[in-house]
This record gives sequence, structure tokens and C-alpha cells, in this order.
Amino acid sequence: MIILILAIFSCQNAEQKPIKLIEKDYGLFENENDSIGVEIKLNEFDNWKEILERTERIACNDSLPKLTLKSAAEIKTVYFRNPCWENFGCILIKQKNTIQIHNDTISKSDRFFYPLDSLANVLKKDFENNGKIPSWSVSPEKLIIFISYDYGKMERFPKTLRRVVNEYEKLTDSVVLKIWLNEKFDIPPPPPADWEEETK
Repeated sequence: MIILILAIFSCQNAEQKPIKLIEKDYGLFENENDSIGVEIKLNEFDNWKEILERTERIACNDSLPKLTLKSAAEIKTVYFRNPCWENFGCILIKQKNTIQIHNDTISKSDRFFYPLDSLANVLKKDFENNGKIPSWSVSPEKLIIFISYDYGKMERFPKTLRRVVNEYEKLTDSVVLKIWLNEKFDIPPPPPADWEEETK
């Protein structure tokens, strides 16, 4: 009887110990902290266009839009690096330094298309390329991941974002993950090879 009481008591004590969640932030630079983050609450938006408009407003108020992904063991906060377009006429980004994910289809340099299941391989190839193949990333530090959806299709966004973060953290200890939420737009053809050499 005493043993049974002790067993019940020890179980109750075990239940009372809080589980410590692992918290990770992605997308913050070294000199930044959470005070500039503004949470995007997906249930407040009806479509992708509204999310982009909210992201733009946050960026134009000198803040970073963020989304928190929660599981039983972890809380991962992703800070998006979208610029405030009011302050920029355009931003020159080389296609080879980007991965575009539109409606869960991956594209590289607007010439190579992959299913989302290939994300781990695409990321790895970009990470390890180091400028060897011209259509792939110059370095992991320059890599930007664009995520976009048709305006009516955004249900899979949180799952896709979680997948991007999970695959990224398998490749590096760095948390400076650069993700932009984006509209899908047609990418112009690459510039002539001599122009690209001049801009390196």
C-alpha cells in the first residue's frame, strides 16, 4: 500500500514539472532583436494579397513581419526580410542567389522546376555550390528564399514555411535565414554574361 502511494505521489510530481520548450529565431541579424518584430496572424487574412499588404505596412514602419510556428517541443519564430518598396525603386538581386517557391513548386533561375519534396536537395545544392555552377547560388549568405501563392491559395503556407526552416537548419547552424513573402511575377531573362561579370 505504501509503495502504491509513493508511486502515485512520484507520478504527480513528474506531471507538475513544466516541459521547457526550445525557442529559435530565424531571420534576425546580429544587431537586431525581437523588439522590431510584428506578428502576422494568418487567421486575420482572407487571401495572400492581404498578407502581402500587411507585410508591406510592417516593413515600412521600420519593423520586421514575423510568424511563429509552434509544436509540442519547439517554438520557431521566422522574421521575414521583405523591404519597404516605398523606399526603393528596385532592388537588384541575382536570380542564381534565389529560390522561388510558388504554390509549393520550387523554381531556380526560372528554368529549373522541382516539387516541394525536392527542397532538401535544392537547398543543399545552393549551399554547396559556392559559385561553381553559374545558375546556382554564389554563397549561402547571399541566398534568399521567396515564397508566394496565387491570391486564393494560402492554406499550405504555414506547413511550407515550417518545411523550409527544418531543411535549412539541417544544413547550417546559422539562423540568418532570408525569406521574402512575394507576389509571383515573371522573371526577365538573365543579362548577358559580360554584364554579370562586371557586377560581381
